[in-house]
Amino acid sequence: MFKKGSKLFSIFNNKCPQCQEGDFLVSRPYNLVKAGEIHERCPVCNLRYAKEPGFYYGAMYVAYALAVALFVTLWTSFNLFFKGTSIGWQIGTILVATLVLTPYIYALSKIIWANMFITYDKDARDQKQKSNHL
Repeated sequence: MFKKGSKLFSIFNNKCPQCQEGDFLVSRPYNLVKAGEIHERCPVCNLRYAKEPGFYYGAMYVAYALAVALFVTLWTSFNLFFKGTSIGWQIGTILVATLVLTPYIYALSKIIWANMFITYDKDARDQKQKSNHL
């Protein structure tokens, strides 16, 4: 779908932003016991995902933006394509969609936030292997 080396590849495949091979999340977003948990380090390139304590607090802003985008998209869709729908149905649908998508938005916000600060390095895996041999 997206080419390796792009931030969208890392985001939509939940892969390490640096090597884009190792898993970023501990589990899938809808595993509610471990929702949004990330690995401490990439198993492939050994990148430490949290650059500093509280690094992922900024992901709250991304989650907020994603939730607002969801709301605006649904509200606009109702008003353009389903003009006869009552306000109660619109609000109810938006609330249900938001509740159902919350675990996914939470996980997506963390990987987007990490990709804002970590760049792709095609040689990251090789650098880890070299440092292991020293």
